[in-house]
Amino acid sequence: QFTTREGLYKLLPHSEYSRPNRVPFNSQGSNPVRVSFVNLNDQSGNGDRLCFNVGRELYFYIYKGVRKAADLSKPIDKRIYKGTQPTCHDFNHLTATAESVSLLVGFSAGQVQLIDPIKKETSKLFNEERLIDKSRVTCVKWVPGSESLFLVAHASGSMYLYNVEHTCGTTAPHYQLLKQGESFAVHTCKSKSTRNPLLKWTVGEGALNEFAFSPDGKFLACVSQDGFLRVFNFDSVELHGTMRSYFGGLLCVCWSPDGKYIVTGGEDDLVTVWAFGDCRVIARGHGHKSWVSVVAFDPYTTSVEESDPMEFSGSDEDFQDLLHFGRDRANSTQSRLSKRNSAESRPVSVTYRFGSVGQDTQLCLWDLTEDILFPHQPLSRARTHTNVMNATSPPAGSTGNSVTTPGSSAPPPLP
Repeated sequence: QFTTREGLYKLLPHSEYSRPNRVPFNSQGSNPVRVSFVNLNDQSGNGDRLCFNVGRELYFYIYKGVRKAADLSKPIDKRIYKGTQPTCHDFNHLTATAESVSLLVGFSAGQVQLIDPIKKETSKLFNEERLIDKSRVTCVKWVPGSESLFLVAHASGSMYLYNVEHTCGTTAPHYQLLKQGESFAVHTCKSKSTRNPLLKWTVGEGALNEFAFSPDGKFLACVSQDGFLRVFNFDSVELHGTMRSYFGGLLCVCWSPDGKYIVTGGEDDLVTVWAFGDCRVIARGHGHKSWVSVVAFDPYTTSVEESDPMEFSGSDEDFQDLLHFGRDRANSTQSRLSKRNSAESRPVSVTYRFGSVGQDTQLCLWDLTEDILFPHQPLSRARTHTNVMNATSPPAGSTGNSVTTPGSSAPPPLP
C-alpha cells in the first residue's frame, strides 16, 4: 500500500480475471494483454463490461468493480482464434446498448474483425486477404462521434481509415497522394466505387505503435518506433507538432482529460509529458527500469485541493471552460469538479495524475503538479525543450512516484 495526496491505495488481489501463467515476457513472440471497457447504460445499474485478450483468446465479462471478485467460469463471450492472435480492441461507446455492442478486434496477421459479443454474431472481417496490409495491427479505435468510421495502425508504419458500411476490394488497393508533410503522407484509395480503406496514412519510420484521439476528437497523437510523437489535426490532416524521445522508440501515448497535455512512454524507460498548446516537453519522469508499455491519465484526480484532499475541486473559470471544450465533456474529470472552493476563495492546487506500466512489472503513479506546469523561474531555451524531471523514490514495496522539479543532471538538449 502507499499514500497519495487524496488517500491510501491498497492492492486488492481478489479482482482477478485471468490467472497468470508465469511465462516470462517475450517482446518478439508475446502479444500484450489489452483491456477495453464500455458502459452499456443498463437500467439495472450494472452496465459495465470489459474485454481483454490473452494469447489466442478473447474474453468479454461483466465488470463488477475492484471490490467484487469475478466468476472466471462465466464469461459473457469467449473466442479462441487459430492461426492469428488478437492484439488490440476497442468498443464503440456511441452505439453501445444493453442488447448490442460493436467491438473491433485487431490481429497479429493484419486483419480487423467487427463482432458483437452480446449477440455473439461475427459481423464483418476487414483486410481478410491481407491485401491492404500484411503486418500486425498495433492499435484500432473508433473515430470519436462516429458510428461507422474507425482507424487502424499497423507495424508497417501505416494507418488506415475504414467505414464499416463499405467492403474491401478483391485486389490490392491503388492510392493517390492527398497531402504530404514532414515525415508523413496521406493517400486516398483510387477506385470507381467507394471502398476500404478510405485513407492511408504513412507516418514516420518503423512501426506505428499506438495512437490516441484528443478528448474533443479533433486531434490525433501518434507514437512510432522512430522515437517521435506526432500530433495531427485529424480533419484537416495537418501536422500540429512533434516531440522526440530521449532515445529509442515510443510505445504508448495518452491525452490528459482536458486535452492540454500528452504523456508518452517508450524504450528510454521514461515517461514524457508534452504540452499541446506550447508544443514542448515540460517533464520527463524517471521511475521505470525497463521499457514503458502503457500510460494513462487518472480522470478522477486531475485537480485536487491539498487542504481538503478527499474532494475534487476547481475554479469557476475551470468550470466555464468546460462548456466550450469538446463535443461531449459530460464524462470528463473537470465536469465533476466542485465550484465550492471559488466561492470560499480557497487556494486550488492543479494536479494531474497519470499511471504507467513497464516491462519491469512496475506500476508507477505520477503527480504532475503546479511547480512543474507553471515554474516560477523562466527557463532557458535548452531547459525549456528538455526540462527533465526526476521521480522521487517510493517507499519500499510501493508503486507510487511523483514528478519533481528539474534536477541539476539534465540530459543534453534533444536534436
